[in-house]
Amino acid sequence: MTPDPAAHLLVVDDDDRIRSLLRKYLLRNGFLVSTARDAAQARRVMAGLAFDLVVLDVMMPGEDGISLTRDLRARDSTPVLLLTARGEPDDRIAGLEAGADDYLPKPFEPRELLLRINAILRRAPLPERTPVLPHLLILGPLRYDLLRGELRRGDTPIRLTQTESVLMRLFSKHPGEVITREALVEHLNRDRATHGGTVGQERAVDVQITRLRRKIERDPKSPRHLQTVRGAGYMLVAD
Repeated sequence: MTPDPAAHLLVVDDDDRIRSLLRKYLLRNGFLVSTARDAAQARRVMAGLAFDLVVLDVMMPGEDGISLTRDLRARDSTPVLLLTARGEPDDRIAGLEAGADDYLPKPFEPRELLLRINAILRRAPLPERTPVLPHLLILGPLRYDLLRGELRRGDTPIRLTQTESVLMRLFSKHPGEVITREALVEHLNRDRATHGGTVGQERAVDVQITRLRRKIERDPKSPRHLQTVRGAGYMLVAD
């Protein structure tokens, strides 16, 4: 049962282990996957990207999944599949009344999750993908112009190397989304193929990230904007 290759899922769960396992499993089954650790981060990610379905944990610190579902449903029709340890009928009804398309109690079999996701996607037409990206990304005292590919501190431009420019363009198109080292290697090598040469392996990407941090972070050793997501990759977080 192969999903539409364009189907992009957002997995929202405060448990790092569960979030990572779900991401890996869904990637293996042909989906594009972004993740968020809580409702606040999910809102930031959804402000810049369109999704075909949100897999959403109910029990999270801060705003819970039912509240987020209710708010999402008031603004758009993106399908929502709720995951929770709560299995009582009243809890399931509360989730469905909030606008969820389905509800899967934990623990669950990954195969059942896959079947439910595919069932929802068959019922829901894929949305028109028109990412709503801001013209400028705010990174502390810096401004990055997505259209011009320019990084500035006030009126002063900050010079970026070709590789740093490629990285900034890629991260800025996916704010709040984790990009794996493997994806960065592939993307940089595609760009280098046009100009000759290759970037090498993941260690070379780590070096380039370190150099880019020196230009955009106040404290490169404790990055605020270009964050490392352990075991996953890197993520650009704008203000």
